[in-house]
Amino acid sequence: MSGVPGWLGRLGASLSRMSERLDERRAEAEREDPLGPPYEVALDVPYEAAPASAAASARPDVDPDTAAPLPGTVPAPPSYAPAVAARPDPVAAIPWGMRVAAEASWRLLVLAGTVWVLMKVISSVQLVVLAFVAALLVTALLQPTVAMLRRKGLPRGLATAVTAVSGFVVMGLVGWFVVWQVMDNVDNLSDRVKDGIEELKHWLLDSPFHVTEQQINDIAKNLSEAIGANAEQITSAGLQGVTVIVEAMTGILLAMFCTLFLLYDGKKVWEWTLKLVPAQARPGVAGAGPRAWRTLTAYVRGTVLVALIDAVFIGLGLWFLDVPMAVPLAVFIFLFAFIPLVGAVISGALACVVALVTNGVFTALMVLVVVLAVQQIEGHVLQPFILGRAVRVHPLAVVLAVAAGGLTAGIGGAVVAVPLVAVLNTVVGYLRAYSTEQALRSTPEPRGATAFAVAPVPAPGSVEGDRA
Repeated sequence: MSGVPGWLGRLGASLSRMSERLDERRAEAEREDPLGPPYEVALDVPYEAAPASAAASARPDVDPDTAAPLPGTVPAPPSYAPAVAARPDPVAAIPWGMRVAAEASWRLLVLAGTVWVLMKVISSVQLVVLAFVAALLVTALLQPTVAMLRRKGLPRGLATAVTAVSGFVVMGLVGWFVVWQVMDNVDNLSDRVKDGIEELKHWLLDSPFHVTEQQINDIAKNLSEAIGANAEQITSAGLQGVTVIVEAMTGILLAMFCTLFLLYDGKKVWEWTLKLVPAQARPGVAGAGPRAWRTLTAYVRGTVLVALIDAVFIGLGLWFLDVPMAVPLAVFIFLFAFIPLVGAVISGALACVVALVTNGVFTALMVLVVVLAVQQIEGHVLQPFILGRAVRVHPLAVVLAVAAGGLTAGIGGAVVAVPLVAVLNTVVGYLRAYSTEQALRSTPEPRGATAFAVAPVPAPGSVEGDRA
């Protein structure tokens, strides 16, 4: 019996140690459980002083009554979990330069698409567009005459009729004269071309290039065979030429009709066009329109005068050198002068070729000297003096405009390209000056400053400068 108390003591000690271990594990589990009640280990207060609802009320994902997770919510990570940095806004993560490039790119794409659609529409109605632009050019040439007749006392209808009929008659007589001269001299020209070819043949045989007569005959035979093999293409080209003539006559009639109404009701047409412009931009467009029209008028009248001087002087040179069809060639030079840069080269080369095949190499060289001299005088004296600064366009812009117009609409596009660029240059310059003046006017005056101190100096070509 003496060993019983010892055994009971050891059993009690073991149970006491097991109870302590269970309490430690329970406390450790409750500390790890985020939803467990706050014990005095965590809050340093007795359990009764801190009910479960006090901790749960601070948790948005926990029911404050039952301390259980709310349905559809994700429990927050435990306090010992590593912190994760929040991801930045995608817009803020993109570099500023890339954002600017993207903004500019999609706007450029929209502009390119708009221009492409506009060019497609213009190409589908190319005849109508070219006829209307030609009518604008003819109206710019004839409108000063209408204004002069109205100042003389003639009614608007009569002044328009007299000017339009006179202009169309003069243009028709010029065309008839060219055709008559060509038909009248075609037989003589063909004979002289044959003689010129024979002279060129003899010159090649006697030249240091060692060209034999057999080689010349082979070239002539190849040319004749090529013409015979392509007879079908030449015939189809002739049929297409008939179609082109019909389209040209339609365009001429449409241009005459548009010219008549532009001369008579041009002001009303412009006022109706202004109604299509947004109200905020209407004052600027209303001011740019008359300046654009003055630029177009100055360009057309100056180009006609320069082309007439070129045609007269080069035609006189051809006549003194006894080149056949000097007058028709002079008329061609006048017409081709409306195509800047390219027209002068084509017309001058045509005159040199006719002189070469009819009068020989020396006459062709003399014609080349005359053409170059007249064109140099035109480029350095006539155009700056007659056209002036109002329609001055950089030569690079002229070349690019003529090339783009020719590729888009052929000869008609090359003719209207440069006046279009000149008008756009005037419009853009005026709108820039107008927007600058509007911004200066909307700026509040500093306190104590006089109107003279804050008023901007009107720039040349600006609204206030033109009024002054």
